[in-house]
This record gives sequence, structure tokens and C-alpha cells, in this order.
Amino acid sequence: MKLTLGFSPCPNDTFIFDAMVNGKIDTRGLQFDYVMEDVETLNEWTLAGKLDVTKLSYSTYLHTALPYALLHSGSALGKGVGPLLVAREQLSLTYAADYTIAIPGIHTTANLLLSLALPQAKQKTAMLFSDIEQAVLNGKYDAGLIIHESRFTYAQKGLVKLLDLGDWWENEMHAAIPLGGIVAKRTLGNNVLANVDAVIKDSIAYAWANYPALPAFVTANAQEMEEDVMRQHINLYVNDYTTDLGADGRNAIQTMFCKAQEAGIIAELPANIFY
Repeated sequence: MKLTLGFSPCPNDTFIFDAMVNGKIDTRGLQFDYVMEDVETLNEWTLAGKLDVTKLSYSTYLHTALPYALLHSGSALGKGVGPLLVAREQLSLTYAADYTIAIPGIHTTANLLLSLALPQAKQKTAMLFSDIEQAVLNGKYDAGLIIHESRFTYAQKGLVKLLDLGDWWENEMHAAIPLGGIVAKRTLGNNVLANVDAVIKDSIAYAWANYPALPAFVTANAQEMEEDVMRQHINLYVNDYTTDLGADGRNAIQTMFCKAQEAGIIAELPANIFY
């Protein structure tokens, strides 16, 4: 059975999916026709129902839980992994309503967290996440909301941190922060979804078994990223929650859904998040 699969070219995703899309493990009779895109494109495609299996931001899953089921493997959750609000100089968040802010996409979990933490900050412009640092440095925006490997590079580029939204979430909610997950169309049926889930888990296990070697699939898609940044990226975003969400991970996701409902972002909670 052939399935369409979408994930980003970021090191955590290529590390996770390398073995299953490149024939390194048994895929239980499944074939994956994969495409790599930035997370906001994947979010938009999920809203349109384009792919069978896909990475997406948890904020987008708030709106797509009816057609898509969340898998237990492949997620990016954790502590100390949240998006950062940065600027050229220290700015008071008391005046956040006055600031223009570059964000990595309307549908990203980063934007959801910013909306929950600073609801008054509404002058937001979506752009490719990798362009945000330079846009702030050039003075095009007062501040930028950075994700992925940018959290490892912003300081050396001369930017300062205004707010760690991961810390904010953890202190307010006492839960891990859900960033991105892997979902699959419910119409595939629970047996297929369970097999996809198991294959992803096996692919992660294969990747860790061969670490610290970095697969060519990771390095080739990491563009100009330095190897130590790739490793920091993987070590931060691929963790125990990625192998299996477990009770703590599921609780964190449910907490996000509840907070989104309280904020009026979604009208009601889904009857079932998982397959």
C-alpha cells in the first residue's frame, strides 16, 4: 500500500523518517511517497486534506482532528524546546501591542503560543521561519518569533531574547510543550494507522541505534547548517515523547486543546484525538 507522506527538511524530521523512506527497515508492506516542505506549507496542506500522513503543528491539529488521527510516535514535545520572541534590543512586553512581529506562519504552534501569552500582540506578519532573524536584524520588524535551529543561532547574530514561550507554557500549564505531531487520515482505517505508527517507531529506533553518525539524508537536507547545530537540533527535538507520547505527552496535548477552547480558538473539544 502506497501512502503520501509529508515532513520538513529539518534535522529532527529527516532523522526520524530516514530509515522508513530509504529502505533501511521493514515497512510492513507500506510504501511512502514523501515530500519535504516547510511546516507552514504542511499545515496548509493538512487543512486541505492533501496528504495521507503528515507532520503538522499542533495548533493546526486543533482544527483538523476530525479527518486526521494523531499518531503516538513522531511528535516533537518537550521542555526547553519552545519558540523564542527575539529583537535587536530589549523591548518591554508591556507595549507588545505596538510591535510589528515576524512569525513563522499563522497556523504554527509558535503563533498559537504567542497568541495565548501575548493576546494584545496582533501586528504579526507570516514568513518563512529561516528568514525571520535577518528580517528583524534589517529593521523590517520590531521582533521575530523564531523556531527550529534559529534558537541556536540568534544570539551570535546579535539578537536578544524577549520571551521564551516554552518557559511560559511550562510555568503556566505545568506540562511539556506540544510543538509538532504526526497525523494520518482516519479513512485509512485503524489497522493501517497502527502499522504507520509502528513503522515510525522502528525508524526512530534505527536512527538512534546508529547515532551519533548522521545519515546523509539528514546532512543533505540541512542546507548550510553546521554539524553541531544539526546535533543540537536532533538532541533537543527528538526525545522520549518522539518515540511514544505516553501519558504525560497525551496530557500536554489535551491541555493545549483545553486552553485553545478557553481562548475561543476552537469551539469545542474533539471526541477523539487518536486513532
